[in-house]
Amino acid sequence: MARDEEREVVYVERGEGALKPILFGALLGLAVGLLFAPQSGEETRRGLRRRLRKARALAEEKVGELSEKITSERPKAERKSRRDDTRDEIRSDLERRLAEARARRRTTASAGEEEEPVA
Repeated sequence: MARDEEREVVYVERGEGALKPILFGALLGLAVGLLFAPQSGEETRRGLRRRLRKARALAEEKVGELSEKITSERPKAERKSRRDDTRDEIRSDLERRLAEARARRRTTASAGEEEEPVA
């Protein structure tokens, strides 16, 4: 046979899924590490909960910062009008609740029943 006929052709295909095996390996390593950890299960869970609380607090902090940044970029007139609308809604809701409580108190007082006032 000739030398040309003995050559093998190798095709290398590159897929987009190169990240999936790395993540799978990392998760598998984490699971094995947790199984063979020198801590008890309770200590491990406690540590995981603590880390999750820290991560959650950090995420909430970042969301707050982002919210403040977005709020500060909004025009001041728009913020003020929205704040005034919210204040008016809260005030009217409180006034309505107070009027209802007073009405209930009057009806119970006129009926002769002793009941604690609802504020």
